[in-house]
Amino acid sequence: MKVLAMLLFGAMGLNSCDSSENGSSSERVATTEVEEAVVQAPEFNPDSAYFFVDRQVAFGPRVPNTAEHYKTGEWLIETLRGYGAEVQVQAFQAKAFDGTMLNLRNIIGTINPNATKRVLLAAHWDTRPFADKDDKDQNKPIEGANDGGSGVGVLLEIARTIQAAEQKPGIGIDIIFFDGEDYGRPDNSDHPYMQDDWCLGSQYWSKNKHTPNYKANYGILLDMVGAENAKFAREGTSMQYARNIVDKVWRAGNRIGYSDYFKYVNAPAITDDHYYVNTVGGIRMIDIIEYNMANQDDYFGHYHHRHTDTMDIISKNTLKAVGQTVLHVLYNE
Repeated sequence: MKVLAMLLFGAMGLNSCDSSENGSSSERVATTEVEEAVVQAPEFNPDSAYFFVDRQVAFGPRVPNTAEHYKTGEWLIETLRGYGAEVQVQAFQAKAFDGTMLNLRNIIGTINPNATKRVLLAAHWDTRPFADKDDKDQNKPIEGANDGGSGVGVLLEIARTIQAAEQKPGIGIDIIFFDGEDYGRPDNSDHPYMQDDWCLGSQYWSKNKHTPNYKANYGILLDMVGAENAKFAREGTSMQYARNIVDKVWRAGNRIGYSDYFKYVNAPAITDDHYYVNTVGGIRMIDIIEYNMANQDDYFGHYHHRHTDTMDIISKNTLKAVGQTVLHVLYNE
């Protein structure tokens, strides 16, 4: 995914000096470190996360209604259970922009189910059915190593790390793999525009929580978090609905040595799974998603919705930066 949201965030200063790499002077003051106790999170293993991404890609494109999609879902369920999570599967159908009825599954893993304070972690596990941005083979599905695979890989490694650690986080954690995120209408499609044709899994979950009256203190969505030299800006929808969570995560990333990745730069708002979790599900959620600062006309980078979204672009360093940062946040709640 994603689509740029047709929203104006003038008050957020998307084009102001606050959008510089270092932020304005007031921004820098706001993010100055203060002395506080810090819990040491366990080490996030980037080799393991890389394996999890590669394993997904090995199934083939994870396009709904295909055997590859079904087999990947079964593997995700088995893997989450193997790392001690209580797993629920939300099976549902949704109509795509072209009228195709999609058989979809949201896969939810619960860690420490009795904890009242909870953090929701999410990624989408389906892949784009078309390479609509590519110059060739536009009607063939992409491998989705980064767009889909990377976020899932990081979350699986977080689940594995927590299970193996002697010290557990003092909170409950819910991991949701949303389905049907990337089946939205291509810009060059002859089909008429359809409202809310992206993010089908998060839309369904936001209206039908896996647990009645489910609440989380906040959520973190991971999307396209594995590319070499990726930069993560403060995305507009995240800033609108959950700025304090953006501040928390970016402060953590910078504190533990990943300032090359987590940039104090504001980026335009996009429609991704977090949009529906915020607006329909009523849970504050941010999006850690790559922002192409070198060419802002192509928000997500040269691989996005192209056949170049393969394991060749996946960096263990980037997976480490994101995974270690999220673990640090979880262990310091």
